Amino acid sequence: MSFTLHGLSVSDGIAIGRALLMSHATLEVSHLTVGPRMVEKEIARFDQAVEAVKQELATIKESTGHAPAELAAFIDIHAMFLEDPELVEKPREIIRARRCNAEWALVQQMEQLVKQFEAFDDPYLRERKFDVRQVVERVIKELLGHPGRAVMKAGKGLKEEMLIVVAHDLSPADVISFKEHRFASFITDVGGATSHTAILARSLAIPSVVGLENARALIRDDEMLIVDGLRGVVIVDPDERVLEEYRLRKNQIELEETKLKRLKNAKSQTIDGIDVNLYANIELPVDVPEALADGAEGVGLFRTEFLFLDRGDMPDEQEQFEAYKKVVKGMGGRPVTIRTFDLGNDKDLHVDASIRVQTNPALGRRAIRLSLAEPQMFQTQLRAILRASRFGPVKLLIPMLAHAHEIDQTMAALEQAKSSLRGEKIVFDENIEVGGMIEIPAAALAIGLFMRRLDFLSIGTNDLIQYTLAIDRSDEQVAALYDPLHPAVLMLLAHTITSAEKADIPVSVCGEMAGDPKLTRLFLGMGLRTFSMHPSQILKVKNRILKADVSELAPAVRRILRLEEPGKLREALEKLNS
Repeated sequence: MSFTLHGLSVSDGIAIGRALLMSHATLEVSHLTVGPRMVEKEIARFDQAVEAVKQELATIKESTGHAPAELAAFIDIHAMFLEDPELVEKPREIIRARRCNAEWALVQQMEQLVKQFEAFDDPYLRERKFDVRQVVERVIKELLGHPGRAVMKAGKGLKEEMLIVVAHDLSPADVISFKEHRFASFITDVGGATSHTAILARSLAIPSVVGLENARALIRDDEMLIVDGLRGVVIVDPDERVLEEYRLRKNQIELEETKLKRLKNAKSQTIDGIDVNLYANIELPVDVPEALADGAEGVGLFRTEFLFLDRGDMPDEQEQFEAYKKVVKGMGGRPVTIRTFDLGNDKDLHVDASIRVQTNPALGRRAIRLSLAEPQMFQTQLRAILRASRFGPVKLLIPMLAHAHEIDQTMAALEQAKSSLRGEKIVFDENIEVGGMIEIPAAALAIGLFMRRLDFLSIGTNDLIQYTLAIDRSDEQVAALYDPLHPAVLMLLAHTITSAEKADIPVSVCGEMAGDPKLTRLFLGMGLRTFSMHPSQILKVKNRILKADVSELAPAVRRILRLEEPGKLREALEKLNS
């Protein structure tokens, strides 16, 4: 019987194939009491299991071969968890205090950690709870005498490219273990847009739907599936009419993707000869090859905080320098914009959920506010960025600016870092450009304050929308109200872009809106000439740019910006894109 499951789309496209169910170890373990003389032996058994998993992860990482670089990074994250006292020391304390078996102690501590991660507002951090579960699962398997990855069970005679992996969740170690396979798709019960399964799917450019809740329980081995990555839908046991319809759509999508690849080396220019810069947003040095493969002309946003979120201490200057240098050299002379740590909110390096102050962290001491409040930390990062600037064109980007004095203090801190490097006779770019993120409505409205002090601007649409509409994107109860096309949001965007253009100050958009092809013509009509986005969106946006005529778009966009009714505004946007 045919039925449909709905989840979260994390990678576009259509896949048609047979279900391949993945079986995983259960985390439901027995609670056993051990004798006083057996406590230390139980702790030793736990230590041996942890060490065995460390070795297993190290071996898997060495065998990554041609697997996407993101997977190696996730292996590192899992290895880091095995060094975390919260996951390694606490179970030992539980074993001693309660005289219990290692499996039960580990699961009890895991549940506490999962609760802490679930309390975070930031979606990236919230989904690290899945990494905790997966690491614990591997240790449990070792304790129970069933080491190794998840087991694949599928019918005979199926070609690998026709298989759709169905799992409750997938760990990066599991995926690397069968990297030689060419699966058509991944679908999972859990996960979100920033889960490792989602990142894997995007890096491999395969359709994927996550957060299906009960797919693993409802789907049977070898059952025919259609995965619609665009709509976030999985159709189980479709009839022949539906299959034929999706086969036709799949062929059309593949034809379009082939055409897009031909655009990689095409000059990004509109019909009427206006050049447009297309840059990539990256989070780790391993993202550079993907950015180049998709034709990025530079890095418009290097989110440096993602380098260090899964560790318990602040990296020193040398470690930061090596990471920044790797990106700058990897981009081969193309510009790299490095944003200083956007820490705070729920992206702290030292977070104890049990003692968090119950105020709104999004409006607290975060981003540049935190950096200025921690001058030693800020100096370490500024020196590392300056040192990397000798290896290629580097720009410095300051997040969450709202006041002129924040820029003045930043400039003073930068001069201090420069002075210290000069004293040590270390070479750097003396004329490094400094820009600011426009992501607070006050900054957009008082844009003149910032243009007089900065070399360039970058609009962070994600936070700008959130702050303008008073909508917490991570709150499911109000997430539907998050609207990039709200008239107030469009007015702030247009005001910022137009003001910068008049003052001859370079301005870019680096939020999610920049990578949405449906908004490309709208931005071009506003006057935007620099877009920065996830690498996978670059060719789609370039395709829109090559077919656009700004001389026609500009007057049409001016009319759209005068509209206040949401329905009419969307109708006008559809007409603009038709």
